[in-house]
Amino acid sequence: MSDLILETIGVGKKFGRFVALRDITAGFQRGQLTGIIGPNGAGKSTYFNMLSGAFPPTTGRILFEGRDITATPQHRFARLGIAKSFQITSLFPQLGTLENVRVALQAMHSRYDVWRARTRLHGLVEQAGALLEKVGLWPRRDRLAATLSHGEQRALEIAMALACDPRLLLLDEPTAGMSPEETRASMDLIVRLAAERTVILVEHKMKLVMGICDRLLVLHHGELLAEGTPAEIRVNETVKRVYLGQREH
Repeated sequence: MSDLILETIGVGKKFGRFVALRDITAGFQRGQLTGIIGPNGAGKSTYFNMLSGAFPPTTGRILFEGRDITATPQHRFARLGIAKSFQITSLFPQLGTLENVRVALQAMHSRYDVWRARTRLHGLVEQAGALLEKVGLWPRRDRLAATLSHGEQRALEIAMALACDPRLLLLDEPTAGMSPEETRASMDLIVRLAAERTVILVEHKMKLVMGICDRLLVLHHGELLAEGTPAEIRVNETVKRVYLGQREH
C-alpha cells in the first residue's frame, strides 16, 4: 500500500477567465496531519474544495488511495472514506446533540430512508454516544444543538462527519470564530483525531498549524509556493517574504 493517501497531479481551476489554481502537484501522507496555509486569495479554499469534491478541477487529476476520483460526485466521497466537517451534513438545531449524530449514522446505513425507526438499526444510539464521547460532548448529549456554544457546535459537526468512519478527514477552518479557550479545546481534539486517521485542514491561525501539523503546504497566487515540516516552513525565506511579511536581509 502506498504511503500517499491523497494526491493531486497538475490540478488547476478556472472560473471563467480567472485562474484560481495553477498546476498543483502534491501528495498527502497517510497518517499525517497536514495544514494548507497561505495569504488571502492564495487559492486555499479552492484547492480544499477540490480535495473534498465540491467541484472538479479544470485540469489535472486527484487520486485517493491510488484511485482516480477526479470526476467522482461529492455525495459519494463519504462512502469512499473521505469526510469533510461542516459539509457532510448540517446540524438539526431542534434535535438533541445525540440525535444529530444518530441521524448522521442512520444516513450512512440507510441512504434513502434517513428517518427509519431506530429500532430497525441496532446499535446506532450506542455508536452515537461513542462519537460524542470522542469529541467531548457526551455531557451535552441531551442538549438541543441550537443551545450549544459555537465551539460545541463545531465539535458536533465533526462527530457527524465521523459517522462514516473516514480514513481521511478534511477540516475547513475548524477554529474560525472561536474564543481562545475553544481554540485550545479544538486543537486538542484535532490532535486526537489525527492519531487515528489522516487529517488535512485549512486554517488561518499560524500558531495553531505550526504547533500541531506534521506537514504544511503553502499556496500563493494559486500556486504551490512551498511544502515541508513546520520547522522547514518557518525558516523558508520565500515564505517569510510573501506570507509572514518579513524581508530577507
